[in-house]
Amino acid sequence: MRDHFLFRKENQLKKGDKSIKKSWDKKISNLCSFINRSADYYTTSSCSGRVLILIDDEIKKDDLFLFCSHDTVSFEYLKSEMERIKSKTNRMIYFRLDPCILHIACRSLEKAQKIHDLAKDAGWKRCGIIGTKKRFVVELNATQKLEMPIINKSKILINDSFLEILVEESNKKLNDSWELIKRLEKAVTNI
Repeated sequence: MRDHFLFRKENQLKKGDKSIKKSWDKKISNLCSFINRSADYYTTSSCSGRVLILIDDEIKKDDLFLFCSHDTVSFEYLKSEMERIKSKTNRMIYFRLDPCILHIACRSLEKAQKIHDLAKDAGWKRCGIIGTKKRFVVELNATQKLEMPIINKSKILINDSFLEILVEESNKKLNDSWELIKRLEKAVTNI
């Protein structure tokens, strides 16, 4: 009899990366590798966290991203990027810090509950199990997030002092996200 879970896993892991970056984030790749080596789990999407500058729009499109980094940023670099992009559009431009996310397909509800509990114990606050007829997926979301308008009609809305605070806070939140990844990586080494 065919193992439908294994078939879906093989197909998922063969697919090309659909992200804008087109590669796994280094900070989460070890965790994904540990999970994908297990017979009972595989990752369907992941992000280690990112800093974005993007055009405000209801519809998510790649061309709205004016700046994206999956690493910490410096004040000088972010300020120069803001200067570079401020006249790209007359629309509102936002700074956004997205926390790490991870979706894990699981062979059974029991396996989903196990990974869910490991994540909770590792400090992930937003964890849930999504069940369908075909599969169970554990969704993990870190809570470290920031979002605010920074440019409008080609005018930078925040001063240097505020930008320094924004950079400091976003870097701290990224590091907090990466610590969650490390703790979960340690927890799943024996699944």
